[in-house]
Amino acid sequence: MGSFFGRGTYFMVWPFLAILLYEKFQLGAAEIGLILSASAVGAALLGFYVGALSDRCGRRNILLTGTAINGFAFVLLAFAQTLPVFILAMTLCSIGRSIWEPPASALIGDLVRNRQSRELALQFRYFLINVGAAAGPIVGVAAGLNAQQSTFGLTALSYLLLCVGFLWGFAGTESGRVAHRRRDAGASFRGTLSVLKNDHVFLVVILANVLTLFIYAQMDSSLVQYLTRAQAPALVQLISAMILVNALTIVLLQFPLLQLMRGVDVNGRIFTGLAILAVGQVWFATNPLDWFAGWMGATFVVSLAEAILFPTMSVQIDRMAPDHLRGSYFGASSFYSLGWSAAPLVGGIVIQWWSGPALYWLMFSLCGVVFLLYRLTPRLSRPAWQPVEDMPMVEAPAAS
Repeated sequence: MGSFFGRGTYFMVWPFLAILLYEKFQLGAAEIGLILSASAVGAALLGFYVGALSDRCGRRNILLTGTAINGFAFVLLAFAQTLPVFILAMTLCSIGRSIWEPPASALIGDLVRNRQSRELALQFRYFLINVGAAAGPIVGVAAGLNAQQSTFGLTALSYLLLCVGFLWGFAGTESGRVAHRRRDAGASFRGTLSVLKNDHVFLVVILANVLTLFIYAQMDSSLVQYLTRAQAPALVQLISAMILVNALTIVLLQFPLLQLMRGVDVNGRIFTGLAILAVGQVWFATNPLDWFAGWMGATFVVSLAEAILFPTMSVQIDRMAPDHLRGSYFGASSFYSLGWSAAPLVGGIVIQWWSGPALYWLMFSLCGVVFLLYRLTPRLSRPAWQPVEDMPMVEAPAAS
């Protein structure tokens, strides 16, 4: 519930932050992009460290710290009047989120011991996050809250309530008290780095998933830049419709797809999602500029890939992580956001120097690179503590 309300109130106004920065400080697009990207990269690096710290210190203290920082950061955003304060508040927002999200995912593994139930819980958390992200901007616009700085106060309230909820959950429930006592006093950041360095499969999976996020993110700001520069007809209506198609696809089809693919293993789901993502890139590259329905179809295909891939990535990390290093592994997965952060910059450069279709043909090629990385994993090693049957590796193909 905290994920739902936190993400929902976050997206009530966060998509309009660029408007606030432009109107209040007359910043250019590059300056705004640099501010947003820098905070995201810093958060990814911090998330890795914090995930390892939660294995040593326990989830409770890290979760309380992260949600408290988020609450304070959004209060600061609600009242900021100068650019340095805005930058500080945005940096704290990214820091708070990177602190609380990896241990929140790891906590599900601590509390839910049955693998099937745990994977369903991870799927459900991703579903609620997407419902919040989809509903937030719609509710914000309908309530007249978009681009109003005071709306950040609602987001601050949601995180402060989440902080209170964690205080109650860890103190007032038996599972919370057990989780609070669960920690590995011998864990260290250096030791975690050593383990991860020797888990070659995991390192390749991280690289593959960073590229996957990079490919997917080209449907966001890069596509808007492409359509804007190409002077697509009915641009505002087109972009709004694409956002709606993306949100509805995730919200309506994630669990039907889960049911449909319940007999498919993690690797099979990932390859299916990659194949669909590749089809979406080809569609974006070849769709006529004035074919409105075609853009909707391409968006639907890529959103379908998202509904399969992104929840499966969380399940994948959960399966690869040993119990005593679950926080570290989920923390390392925060590097995925590096792909998301780099996408607008690289996409903008490719569109400016070449063209929009060239960008999406390049993304299609990168889908092939991700596929090859996963094909590489059976030849790589993992630490001895991981049972062989749990290794999320691709089976070698049968001889044809």
